[in-house]
Amino acid sequence: MKIGISTSVIQRGRSGVGRYVLSLVGALLDQIGRDELVLFVLAEDLPLFAFASDRARIITVSECFRPAPLDIFWHQCVLPRLAKKHGLDVLHVPSYRRLLWARPCALVATIHDLAPFRMPGKYDPLRMFYGRAIVPRLVRRQSEVLAVSRSTSRDIATFMGPAAASRTRVVLNGIDHDRFHPQGRDVARVDAAYRRGLFAPFFLYVARIEHPAKNHSRLIAAFESFKTSTGSPWQLVLAGGNWSGAAVVHELIRRSPFNTDIRTLGFVPDAELPGLYRAAEVFVFPSLFEGFGLPPVEAMACGCPVLSSTRGALAEVVGDAALPVDPDNTEEIAARLALLAGDETLRQSLRTRGLAHAARFDWRRAAGETLSAYADARLRAGSRYRAVDSSPAPARPHDVREAAPP
Repeated sequence: MKIGISTSVIQRGRSGVGRYVLSLVGALLDQIGRDELVLFVLAEDLPLFAFASDRARIITVSECFRPAPLDIFWHQCVLPRLAKKHGLDVLHVPSYRRLLWARPCALVATIHDLAPFRMPGKYDPLRMFYGRAIVPRLVRRQSEVLAVSRSTSRDIATFMGPAAASRTRVVLNGIDHDRFHPQGRDVARVDAAYRRGLFAPFFLYVARIEHPAKNHSRLIAAFESFKTSTGSPWQLVLAGGNWSGAAVVHELIRRSPFNTDIRTLGFVPDAELPGLYRAAEVFVFPSLFEGFGLPPVEAMACGCPVLSSTRGALAEVVGDAALPVDPDNTEEIAARLALLAGDETLRQSLRTRGLAHAARFDWRRAAGETLSAYADARLRAGSRYRAVDSSPAPARPHDVREAAPP
């Protein structure tokens, strides 16, 4: 089986989708056996896929297609021809924003979340229209749909309809346990102190600086309340690149009476993230909505106690291994910060529970389940083409529905 993966949505590796694509490709290459992997990679992203250069065929995509409108054009008009040219059996597009209308081969999609349906105003009006009006039609044309959580799978059923739901399977994200582990916490603290100037205990939040979706504004207000009421030396560390609305967050920090204790690190390279998790005393994740939410699980795997929202998929992803918090309630966030800063026993309990919980998530398992989805997508697409030729085809209930017009 020849499998193609479009990678242009990885945002130079600086997003959750980027981590998903890079991690999944690595795990697939370890399991793919006699199958062949073909990666379509934007020119400036080629160094990110150096690990795959001797085990996959890499097709370079011109940088002129990086801007979103041109990238959509490339997916709709150029990629279908490339899929046929390279004889692909399956083409995987790991983001709903770039799904194909044409069917040059079996199509597999990954949907990480359906934020446009759950968070009005999250994106600009054009992106909201695309997400709400165009994407459902594209999703219904896919052979198989991978949802990264049960929550996202339910949203697909709710907003995309039964035809899409019948082709959806849940494949949970994984983490790389060779990188994310608790060993070396003392060394990590020393490194954070001298590399980043983080000498005091700190709360850590890893998320792109996006307002209002990532809820930095309430976290900052809660941290100010925590500092005022406790006089604690703890700091708040925000790790993540600037995104939509970042200027609002930076202005809140500038105006804060505790701005010297609020540190922004910008985008932190993947190689440094495990050490940062280990160095933190508490990881906080007050996001207003997530389709999965990798950082809390990564923090747990590194032995860091977690305080988390339970919005979207977070309730199922963090389970009972995190201290829950209402992300809309600034006072509750502040109280939880004070509780965790003052209770080492609670922090140790969360560390223990978090380590056990994080062990459930593994990219090797995710890759195996994804390979099964590729095989089923190929079978489903073959059934559709045979039905068009009036030849016998394997009968499955969802194949019958798939044969109907989208």
